[in-house]
Amino acid sequence: MKPLYKTLLLLAFVAISVTAYSQDRDKVKELIKQGVALNDEGKYDDAIAKYAEALKIEPGSYNANYETAYTLQAKGKPLDAIPYLEAAIKINPESGDGYNMIGNIYDDNKQPDKALEYYKRGIAAAPDYQRLYYNIAVTYYGQKQYTDAEASAITAIKLDPKHASSQRIFAMATNRQNKLGASLLGWCSFLLIEPQTKRSPEALTYVKAIINNGVKKTGEKSVTITINEKDLSSSNLLMPLTVTNATSDKKNLSATDSLTLQFTALFEIAHVITGDKDNPFVASYYSDFFEKLAKSGNMAAFTRYISLSAYKDENLAWFKEHDKDLAAFDDWLKATKREF
Repeated sequence: MKPLYKTLLLLAFVAISVTAYSQDRDKVKELIKQGVALNDEGKYDDAIAKYAEALKIEPGSYNANYETAYTLQAKGKPLDAIPYLEAAIKINPESGDGYNMIGNIYDDNKQPDKALEYYKRGIAAAPDYQRLYYNIAVTYYGQKQYTDAEASAITAIKLDPKHASSQRIFAMATNRQNKLGASLLGWCSFLLIEPQTKRSPEALTYVKAIINNGVKKTGEKSVTITINEKDLSSSNLLMPLTVTNATSDKKNLSATDSLTLQFTALFEIAHVITGDKDNPFVASYYSDFFEKLAKSGNMAAFTRYISLSAYKDENLAWFKEHDKDLAAFDDWLKATKREF
């Protein structure tokens, strides 16, 4: 009977321990939940106090460490957040969140080398974590490493094609490398996602600058094309000629009508203006897509849609009168898969 007694005692102890552990985990979850709610209300000190209670119960809580760091960053003390993020990384080495936030903190603190170190560590640990590739592209761009920025942006786009900021950094990086055709298609892709945000006017300004690059109207019926030394690639040379020819024999065009003709002419030769022979991603994802768009019959709706930030009232009025055209464009977008 003695062994049986010891067995029953042990089972009772285990049951009590499991119950206590379960209660502690529930308490930790509740404290973190309360902390998140306080953080959302801007009560950062109160939120941090809740997380501290949670960490007393469970020092190895990934969420409590991460949320503490998140709140410290929101409070304006990002460097104080790093030890908690380091702890979170040790608890869950395969999570990209911690590496990403540390990288952001170092980049914001003007320590790009440290930022790149953590982004790279994060990519090694979590190769499918999209924001790491986007953020490393931004850091590379800030360091004028435009080729690396472009490559990282491409990976970010592959992982999340609808992430507008990744399209934007691709467009910026290619623009800096004077890859004007690729940059144009990148900006247009961004505007398909964000036609009416605070960033849209800037994007449209880039689009117009690229389209008008080298083209100068010298009279009512005359245009001068000026080629800079940096534009001597065949793709860049062809763009101003294409843009000029698209509207040269047309009269009384509105700004959007002119833009539609220019887009159509450029998209029809998308593979040429991007010079994409050595870049399969640009060839399939950008050039193929926009070449199909040029032949789809949806160019007027496309131009009106991406230029909403500049011609809002005019374009909304057009959509009201051409609701079938907008619906057809929307259907085309849904049906047309962009390949990698």
